[in-house]
Amino acid sequence: MVLSRSIDGFTAGTPLDVLQDEGTQALLAVGMNGVPLPPEHGFPVRMVVPGLFGYVSATKWVTELEVTRFADAQGYWTPRGWSERGPVKLESRIDTPSSGTKVAVGDRVPIAGVAWQPHTGVKAVQVRVGDGAWQDAELADSVSADTWRQWVYRWTATAGEHTVQVRAVSADGQVQTSVQRQPAPNGATGWHAISVSAS
Repeated sequence: MVLSRSIDGFTAGTPLDVLQDEGTQALLAVGMNGVPLPPEHGFPVRMVVPGLFGYVSATKWVTELEVTRFADAQGYWTPRGWSERGPVKLESRIDTPSSGTKVAVGDRVPIAGVAWQPHTGVKAVQVRVGDGAWQDAELADSVSADTWRQWVYRWTATAGEHTVQVRAVSADGQVQTSVQRQPAPNGATGWHAISVSAS
């Protein structure tokens, strides 16, 4: 791994094989939008590694990089119970409407959000209202497999309380798991759900 150290004492252990993967496009950022990196974003240099959670890859205010082994050193979060490697998983979320929103029966309600699967990309997002069938959402174009994919599903509201769920399908056909897991120790999983009522 590469152990990165920050001026504030933070450390992150980043898998060396991920950094050496040509498809990852890891970088040390020294600028942003044509100007030097602002202090709040990690001036003078910040580590950025697509596909990994920040706790193993996004060190700000980098002062030192050390090539070592997971058996010989630990990043800040590892002894606190978090996974050593921190890969980002296939996920999706609903950004609008917010949970608890009330709408009128017959309203055309845009249900929208983002989905992601680093290095692979997202080929479909599906939305389910209540116990109904999964419906395909419309997808926006994405810049690369490492960027979020925006999506929208337009639902005609029917009377009552409704649970709305979302799941993503990766470009290689993997369906997002329904198994609910907390963020620690290796990233949250499960289908995001909101409630909407119509009257």
